[in-house]
Amino acid sequence: MGDRLRIAAVIVAYNRAPLLAECLDALAAQSRPLDAIVVIDNASTDTSAQVAVKHPAVTECVRMPENLGGAGGFAAGIARAVSRYQPNLVWVMDDDTVPEPNALAELLRARSEYPGTPALLAAKAVWTDGREHPMNRPRVRPLISVKQRRKAEAIASVPIRTASFVAVLIDVRAIRAEGLPEAAYFLWNDDFEYSSRILRSRVGLYVPAAVVTHKTAKFGNAGVNPGERFVNEVRNKVWMFRFSRGLRPLEKILYGGKTLLRWSGLLAGAEKPLELLKYGLDGLRQARNHPEPTAEILARTPVAGDVAKLKGNCQDCADFSRYETTEIQPFTVLMSVYAGDDPQYFRAALRSVTADQTLKPDQVVLVVDGPLDGELQREVAAAEELAGQPIEVHRLPENRGLAEALDFGIGFARNELIARADADDISMPQRFATQIPLMRDLDLLGTWVREFETSIEQPGLVRRVPLLPSDIRRVARMRDPFNHPTVVFRGLTVLSVGGYAGGDSMEDYWLFTRMLQAGARVANLPDALVFYRIGAGAYKRRGGLSMAATELRMQNKMLASGFINPLQYLRNLLIRVPYRLIPTRWRRAAYAAIGERIWFKEGQK
Repeated sequence: MGDRLRIAAVIVAYNRAPLLAECLDALAAQSRPLDAIVVIDNASTDTSAQVAVKHPAVTECVRMPENLGGAGGFAAGIARAVSRYQPNLVWVMDDDTVPEPNALAELLRARSEYPGTPALLAAKAVWTDGREHPMNRPRVRPLISVKQRRKAEAIASVPIRTASFVAVLIDVRAIRAEGLPEAAYFLWNDDFEYSSRILRSRVGLYVPAAVVTHKTAKFGNAGVNPGERFVNEVRNKVWMFRFSRGLRPLEKILYGGKTLLRWSGLLAGAEKPLELLKYGLDGLRQARNHPEPTAEILARTPVAGDVAKLKGNCQDCADFSRYETTEIQPFTVLMSVYAGDDPQYFRAALRSVTADQTLKPDQVVLVVDGPLDGELQREVAAAEELAGQPIEVHRLPENRGLAEALDFGIGFARNELIARADADDISMPQRFATQIPLMRDLDLLGTWVREFETSIEQPGLVRRVPLLPSDIRRVARMRDPFNHPTVVFRGLTVLSVGGYAGGDSMEDYWLFTRMLQAGARVANLPDALVFYRIGAGAYKRRGGLSMAATELRMQNKMLASGFINPLQYLRNLLIRVPYRLIPTRWRRAAYAAIGERIWFKEGQK
C-alpha cells in the first residue's frame, strides 16, 4: 500500500441485508485494500447486523438503539471511524452502493495527481443499467477560474461544490475542521449541507473513473414523488438556509430560488397536491426551531464517547482549553533584523522571546539582512548574553527583504516547529507555553495582537483575526487572516508550498493563501499574546500609490492561482485599493472604527 494512507470505510445499513452483503463483498475486493470497515446498523429489523458481524472484511459493526436515518448514521460512523481507527481518509456510502474493484484506487489516483490537496472526492454513481444516477450527480462548482478548472480536467476530474453520501472520500482534516453531519436532518439534504460546509473554501473533485453502482429500487431523483418525506425536505432546506455556514449569501439566493421552483413543480404535478402542501407546511413549522445538536442526539448511542473525543480534538473549536496537552515539541524561533531596525526595540523583542518566556525555545535563528550600523551590530553581538542561551546568527551580504531573509533562515532550523518573531514587537511571557502544546494537529497557529506605540503599559487597539478554520478560509479571500508576528508553523509545510516566495510587502499573506490552498491545518487563538509596535508612521506605510500597486499585484496573483474567483477579485479591488489611497488619518479612523469588526460572527467576540 505504497501511498502510506490509512483509509476507513463507513457504511450505514438499514433493512437491506442482501444489498449490504454485496456492498461489503465489493469493499473486500478493492484493488487498494481498506484499513478498516465500520458498519452502522440503524436498528435494522432484518438480518443486516448479522451480515455485517459475520463478514470477514468488517472491522466493526455498531448497532444503534434506534433508527437515526442516514444523517445520524453517517455522523455516528464518521465519529467512530475517526476516533478509533485514526484514518487519513474516510470513504462513506449507503448499504445499497456497490463499488467497482478499482473505485477507491481511482479516487486515490486523482487525489495524488491533483496539484493540491482535495478535501473531498466523489465517485461516479450509476444505476443497475449503467446510466449515471441523477440522484447522486454532484453539483459542479460555479464561478471558478479557468486555471482551476483546467487543473481538474488535466486529471480527468471536475471541480464540485457539493456531493451525495454515495462513495465520497473525505479528508479527515476537513472532518476535524467542520465537525460531523447534522444528525437532526434524519434524511434528505444532510449530505448537501455537510459537503457544502466542507467545500465552501476547499477543493472537491468528481472523478468519473471511480465508478459505483447505486442499487436503488427505481431510476430517478428521490424528489420526484417525495410523499411524507417532503416534511424532511422542507424542514432541512430551511434549516440549511437559516443556520448552516455551508453556503455563501449569493449561493443561498441561487439555491434558494432553485428550491422554490422545484417545490412549485412538485406541487403542480402531484396527484394529491393538498396532501403534499400539508407535509410542506409541517416541515416549515418544524424548521422554526434550531436543529438539535448532533452531539446531543448521539449522546444516546454507543458512539457518544467518540463524538466527545472528536469534538475535544477539533481544531475548528475556539475553546482550545479542550485540547489534550501532549509532550512539548522542540521549536525554533526565527527572527530577522536589518539596518532600519531600532537597536533598543530589537533588544526588547529578542529578550521577550527568549529570557522572558516561561517556555524557552530550543533554538534561535537570527538572520542579519545586510550590513548593520555600529549600535545595532553591538546589540546583535551581545544577543546571547541578553537571551541567556545560544543565538545562531546567519548573515546575508546585502539587504534582500523580509521574505528572502525568512526563507534563508528556515533552512537553518533544526526543529519542525518554527515560531516567528519581529525585531520590534514584544511577545507575552506565556506565548510559547500557550501555542506550542496546541501544535500537535496544526500546521499553523496564530493569535490576536494588541497595538502599542511607545510602551506596552499604554496598549491600543486589539487586532483580531478569525479563530475557526472555516472562517479563516473565508476571510483569507478578502484580507490576511493571520497576524504574521504571532504565528507558529511547521517548516516542512511552509517549504512544501515554496516558502515565502517574495510578496512585495505582503509576503506573509501570499504564503498563507498557498498554505490554505494546500490544505494546511490552521487556527488562531483569541488571546493577544504579542504586543505589536505600530509607530508614528505605521498607518502611513499602509497607504500610497506604491502600496496600491502592491495590492493590485497581490490580487492578480490570488486570482491567477485560483484562490479567489473573478467576483471576489473585483470586490477586493473596489474595497482594498481605495483603502490604500485615502488620506492616512481616514485610514486610521476607518481601521479603528470597523476594521476589526466586520470580519467576525457575534460569537467570536
